[in-house]
Amino acid sequence: MTSSVFMSVWDALEKTPARAANMRLRSEMMIALRAQVEGWHVTQSKAAKRLRTTQPRLNDLLRGRIDKFSLDALVVLAQHAGLRVRLQVRAAA
Repeated sequence: MTSSVFMSVWDALEKTPARAANMRLRSEMMIALRAQVEGWHVTQSKAAKRLRTTQPRLNDLLRGRIDKFSLDALVVLAQHAGLRVRLQVRAAA
């Protein structure tokens, strides 16, 4: 039996490095958005209005349904949530 070591769970789950990178970014953004929304201490309905989305869509976000969100959609939600999105690109190790 052999074992593999991965930098992230997404590297283990996804078939290509590009797909893993996309999922990693989406995951990080969803975690940040969830923390922001939970910090508001409001109902999902009120939070959804603040994010300019629907309550079912917000519920998908809060439940971690990553497959339902593109990077574009998450950037828009982050902007509405008052978060600043910054992408750092550097050479691979």
